[in-house]
Amino acid sequence: MTKHDKASRKDWLAARLELLALEKEHTHRSDELARMRQALPWVRVDKNYRFETDGGTVALPELFQGRSQLMVYHFMFGPDYTAGCPSCSSIADGFNGFAVHLAHHDVTLTAVSRAPLAKLQAFRRRMGWTFPWASSFGGEFNFDFNVSITEEQQRAGSTEYNFERGKHAIDQKEPNPVVRAIAGGCGVDGPTFMRDRPGMSTFVKEDGVVYHTYSTYARGLDGLWGMYQWLDRAPFGRNEQGVWWKRHDEYAA
Repeated sequence: MTKHDKASRKDWLAARLELLALEKEHTHRSDELARMRQALPWVRVDKNYRFETDGGTVALPELFQGRSQLMVYHFMFGPDYTAGCPSCSSIADGFNGFAVHLAHHDVTLTAVSRAPLAKLQAFRRRMGWTFPWASSFGGEFNFDFNVSITEEQQRAGSTEYNFERGKHAIDQKEPNPVVRAIAGGCGVDGPTFMRDRPGMSTFVKEDGVVYHTYSTYARGLDGLWGMYQWLDRAPFGRNEQGVWWKRHDEYAA
């Protein structure tokens, strides 16, 4: 039994209309932020990144699949992982549904991870996903876009993530118990798990030249995490006590 406030329909409507005004303000602010993202300057990408895909080895321009815009989800699946990160997996559960709509609006969505392609393909089959997933194994793409670090960087605390340097290193001796538990579910220890981080980067191709336009990390991904958009509107909200989500095939029937 909760102790939440109860009210008449009339009083509920008055409170709801007050909230509605704030929601509209939030929506208008969100529209403004979207325009500001699109107004960011573009940075030319000259490095010849290579990826392994279902169709063979390709360069970054080929990930666009003939479209002018590319959105890359930096999926946490390091070379030593035996399964993808459960958080990234829950985000990616929504990709199948809207990737086809993006494709018909001149936008290609793909995931990119450092694990070898065979691992990614096997996990994608397990999850029942069909969206493109490329391997950057052995390359510098993930490092250049600040979603992967080397063991040396980790030990030195010289990591950069979410536009901050040094704040996201993990203690090699005493990994966080939550991180250790999640890492174990991916088949690795905590430090190894944390050498890859989640993020999203966008690119545009104009006159044959690729430009980096935007990246976001950490809580910047909340808007892409579909279940949270629903929970934020549920009666008890996120109502979290630790990490409760799993890969979708790991919940009890």
